[in-house]
Amino acid sequence: MSDRRAAIVEGSVPRTLVSLAVPLVAQNVVRVAQQVIDTFWLGRIGETAVAAVGLTIPVLGLLFALLVTPFVGTQILVSQRVGAEDDEGALRLVVHGVALALALGALVGGGVATLSRPLVALVGAGPDVAPAAALYLGVVALGLPLAGASDALEAGFVGRGDSRASLYINVATVAVNVVLDPLFIFGGGPVPGMGIRGAALATVAGYAAGLALAVALAVGPRMGLSRRHLSPARADLRALLSVGGPITGRRVVSQSVRVVLVGVVAVAGGAAGLAAYTVGARVASVAVLPSRGLAQAAQSMVGQNVGADRPDRAVRTARVGVGVAVAALALLGVVQWLVPGPVARLFVPDISGDGLALTVQYLRILAYGYPAIGAVDLLLSGFNGAGRTRTSFVADLLKYWAVRLPVAALALPATASASVFGVAVAPGLDLGMPAVFWAVTGSNVAAAVGVGAYYVHAVRGGLFDGGDDGGREDGDDDAATPTD
Repeated sequence: MSDRRAAIVEGSVPRTLVSLAVPLVAQNVVRVAQQVIDTFWLGRIGETAVAAVGLTIPVLGLLFALLVTPFVGTQILVSQRVGAEDDEGALRLVVHGVALALALGALVGGGVATLSRPLVALVGAGPDVAPAAALYLGVVALGLPLAGASDALEAGFVGRGDSRASLYINVATVAVNVVLDPLFIFGGGPVPGMGIRGAALATVAGYAAGLALAVALAVGPRMGLSRRHLSPARADLRALLSVGGPITGRRVVSQSVRVVLVGVVAVAGGAAGLAAYTVGARVASVAVLPSRGLAQAAQSMVGQNVGADRPDRAVRTARVGVGVAVAALALLGVVQWLVPGPVARLFVPDISGDGLALTVQYLRILAYGYPAIGAVDLLLSGFNGAGRTRTSFVADLLKYWAVRLPVAALALPATASASVFGVAVAPGLDLGMPAVFWAVTGSNVAAAVGVGAYYVHAVRGGLFDGGDDGGREDGDDDAATPTD
């Protein structure tokens, strides 16, 4: 542990940042591969099965957003305590993160499993796909406590600078899911084929496997978690809620707007527009993997340097991270702009006609905003590492609700509107799909400019001069309050 801390608070910033980020980028690639493989096997059942699971994606996105509080709170607070050489406090925080994740997962998962049918109806499931979608959602929801607890332990490892452990946990999760998918879906030997229920059970089994490995690594010498760290402390719990809560709000904000945008696209662009928007979203989700991995690594490095009272290194970490992320995503953007057609066919081989034309247009427009996405990811990781997670929430609130959605709504015909989850989007100016495409890129660029300006102001005001010390002393009620 001391070697990892020494590298983070004293070693080469670029080398340490990249070494921490590589396993996290690989972890994200593994997760994307899991989605592709799941779709492959479900496609063997039929189009209805793929459509049913696809309809659950926005709902599951919102559910996992609610589990972000223990995940992000654990990573940030553990990194700060490790930086301050309070290893016992860091381990105690990991236990509280797992407990909070289990509680939230049980509460949310149980509620969703009970209400799965009305929930899929809210996102527009028709009578042909609603039963299958509700079945899949209900089973996966029951696995949320396992997924949340596993994520909290992962966050503890990443906060300590051990990103490889997080990769191992995710590989175990995905490997079990991938192996069990065809067995549970189609059956084999004594195992009966269960169709879409089997796909959901394979996912839950993957969560269980990841949690089992995470616990084994945590109680072993890699982390050293033991019974003495199980003592409850209200200040630790308050710290987790205070630091992690705004990130949950941030995820809910982004996921909810994405759900509404699907309704806007369906009205404004029809099937071709939906195809283009879907392909663009899939391509972008892969393109941003480098910046997301770098952001997680930078968040831990900033947190440890704040805890170690090394604001100069925290600033340098954020600066180097922004440079690497902007360069990497700019390069990917150039490739995407030059060959949008082949990129589109890589994801949907048989795409053609209006769907292909709109997809090519969207991929080129998206490419202009890639460097901005990288900059925002790394700048916000600096705020998060310092415990000022409310900045991330406000940034996404403005980005999605004040810029992206109003501009995208201009695509709607003057006589139409879209409503999802009870959110109605007023009639637009009939500008068509280009308004949606530029809304996405424009909001990313606007966020980069706004967050960048605020970051410069915050650094001059002492952003990294002392972190969130929440929960180090059980009786310190003010310790859990972040500086933002």
